[in-house]
Amino acid sequence: MLPRDSISEAIRNASAGGKPALVAFMTAGFPSRERFAADLLKVGEAADLIEIGLPFSDPMADGMTIQRSSRVALANGVTLDWMLAELMTLANRPRAPLLLMSYLNPLLAHGIGRLAADACAAGIAGFIVPDLPFEECAELRAALAAEGIALVQMVTPVTPAARLAMLARESEGFVYAVTMTGTTGRDVAVPDAVLDYLDRVGSTAAVPVCAGFGIRHAAQVARLAGHADGVIVGSALVEVLERDGDPAEFLRSLRSI
Repeated sequence: MLPRDSISEAIRNASAGGKPALVAFMTAGFPSRERFAADLLKVGEAADLIEIGLPFSDPMADGMTIQRSSRVALANGVTLDWMLAELMTLANRPRAPLLLMSYLNPLLAHGIGRLAADACAAGIAGFIVPDLPFEECAELRAALAAEGIALVQMVTPVTPAARLAMLARESEGFVYAVTMTGTTGRDVAVPDAVLDYLDRVGSTAAVPVCAGFGIRHAAQVARLAGHADGVIVGSALVEVLERDGDPAEFLRSLRSI
């Protein structure tokens, strides 16, 4: 099985029981580099996919919690090379497929030519690059495709209908359906309009649809059931790690309703 196909399969298997799959976001090297491997395993006890965020100094989509975690990780000396090396040398790996969320600059600095091979060696099944428009992704997409790695596309409630349909068809692994305009981390309700929007994404998507931004509670996850194949939990999980809580217990609580 290609790495990108393991993403879709994990989501479909997890959501077969009627509840959305859990995609857990954690910032690489936060709260400390020494804890990263252990935290990754702990998150993997309850998550169906793990999205590892590479810290970046000038994020465009991250709210205050993830910005704060990125500042700490950067101060800890976390880089793309460090993260890849850590993943390559893990003594124990989580069962959940791994995705890398990164803004474009660090990927370009690493070199697209060797990025895909290094990511494959590190066990990364997919990439999410929020500031890379589809029209400019051909080079990265081709490099990742050579290793069977997914390039996930993002849509929002204000994406024009024709473009939304195109991105939903072209996305690999899953479609990242942002549930609101703005940045991550805000605690919001899930109105009917968001459910209708997710249904529109799903009607044209070739892969599962995962809803992200603002997912914090079991009630939100329950409301999204039947409209999204998975939910992406970021800021709330980063806060659990920040206060040295149990990430697996928190993630399991999201399926309690």
